[in-house]
Amino acid sequence: MEVMKMKFKNRRSVQELLGLRGFTRYGLSTTQGELLFFQVAPTNISVLSQANIAIKIRHLMMVLSALPELEITCTDASECFDGNKAYLSARLEDEPNAKVCRLIQKDIAALDELQAEMSTARQFLFTARCKNLKPEQLFQKANTVEKRISEQGFEVHRMKKPEIKRFLALYFESFQPL
Repeated sequence: MEVMKMKFKNRRSVQELLGLRGFTRYGLSTTQGELLFFQVAPTNISVLSQANIAIKIRHLMMVLSALPELEITCTDASECFDGNKAYLSARLEDEPNAKVCRLIQKDIAALDELQAEMSTARQFLFTARCKNLKPEQLFQKANTVEKRISEQGFEVHRMKKPEIKRFLALYFESFQPL
């Protein structure tokens, strides 16, 4: 029994392994400082002229020059349905009732269609790392970052706790086990 207690005592939570402390008023506290998250609305460059695309690239370069500490992340804006489709496919193989099989096939087709529609939906995030800043300095830093991004013509907003949680869920879901 002592060995079991010791094993459980030495286990670390996922939050600890990732260095996450918790959510704050402005972002996410980590062992390395605070992370501020900003979501930037994507621009459909397929409808822009070459000149306008060059301008957008220049504006992004100006943001990154003004805020070199920013990190950019691009993720799918929605979850992946592979787990659900794998479950339905396994059910399909085991199901003896032909009517239920047709319903399962329709469900798989609906998930495929939904995933195809959402696969082009991306979200772009800028993350600012802040170390050793007081709350009022964090507030000022968050406002400065948001203002600088906005000044270059990007539609931006500071992410709140529910949005950050959703982003983290999508981000970590995208990793496939080895």
